[in-house]
Amino acid sequence: MKLIGPFSQILTLAHIDFKGSVKDNALEIVENGGVLVSKGHILKVGNFDTLRRENPLLEIEEITQKRVLIPGFVDCHTHTCFAGTRAMDFAERNAGTPYLEIAQKGGGIWSTVTATRNASQEELKTLNETRVNSFLKNGITTVEIKSGYGLSVEEEIKILNTINQLDTEADVVPTCLAAHIKPRDFDGSGVEYLEHLIENLLPKIKHLTNRIDIFTEKSAFGIEESTHYLQKVKEMGFQITVHADQFTAGSAQMAVKMGALSADHLEASTETDINVLANSETVAVALPGASIGLGEPFAPARKLLDAGACLAIASDYNPGSAPMGDLLTQASILATFQKLTNAEVFSGLTFRAAKALNLFDIGKISTGYKADFQAYPTDDYREILYHQGQLKPDIVWKMGYLI
Repeated sequence: MKLIGPFSQILTLAHIDFKGSVKDNALEIVENGGVLVSKGHILKVGNFDTLRRENPLLEIEEITQKRVLIPGFVDCHTHTCFAGTRAMDFAERNAGTPYLEIAQKGGGIWSTVTATRNASQEELKTLNETRVNSFLKNGITTVEIKSGYGLSVEEEIKILNTINQLDTEADVVPTCLAAHIKPRDFDGSGVEYLEHLIENLLPKIKHLTNRIDIFTEKSAFGIEESTHYLQKVKEMGFQITVHADQFTAGSAQMAVKMGALSADHLEASTETDINVLANSETVAVALPGASIGLGEPFAPARKLLDAGACLAIASDYNPGSAPMGDLLTQASILATFQKLTNAEVFSGLTFRAAKALNLFDIGKISTGYKADFQAYPTDDYREILYHQGQLKPDIVWKMGYLI
């Protein structure tokens, strides 16, 4: 058991609800704070001097300069397991070439599939570890990683094995996105491809992931075929999430109907979609990195919160539409354009994002939670978003251990 501190401020997020808008005056801020940690979990949060007097024989991990402590971030939507680059796509999009034309010339998702298939599992592991450990240095202590650049039984299993074998101190949550697009080398329809996954892939990966995702969009899989796929997936015992409403509306409502843990993207969501999400337990996940990368509108985060939804914010780190991968910068930009409070942003990056992964013991600095947190070199928590991602954490803890 040890006491960590003192911190100029501890932002606990302890008393904020999962759903709806939040004013900054709802934030619990412990000044001159300390955190009592045992066996990787938080025992107590309070005034550092009081905790030290009450526990005189404790090991002290002393913080000697001004620091603000907040929970570790949870990036609940990434595609970090890939090889190759899509710099060509980005340049051509900015020069005015339509996405479909880029894809027809050999770019798009299929170019990443080709590069990822050509990479060995060891090469993918090295690339992925570098990315995830970079996230960890930036305060992301839990990260979700999708497959989806294999698009065959053998290659999807290779990617999921890679994700499960990463050498990192971050917690990694693998998700199967074999239903990303219908692969060019599959001889059959989209419906037949999904049936192929149900029969030949999903029974083989239950030990590798309990989460299944699908890209529901005109360029990928329609609502009807997605519904059928997700129903079969649920019957097999998997949890589900959906790439929803990125370019066309309607699939977020399907996600809610199917009981998805989250509906991610939502840039095209209508008022009806927003209200359906708000009246459900499905987490609405905004992905500002994709909006920045594609030059598209942001998800209607302000409207979602005001309607009562649970809003999470994730990076969508991927080589095509969201190559930045800087979660804090993206969230700060989203906050500016959507007028989100500090409390809403930090909630969306922590315990609300954890809910999208069905995790309820991370994302707050409170008794019983995992001791995953990060410290910033400032004495005012408002500086963190004010610097729009340029102020980084310089100390990160995972399960109470300094990493």
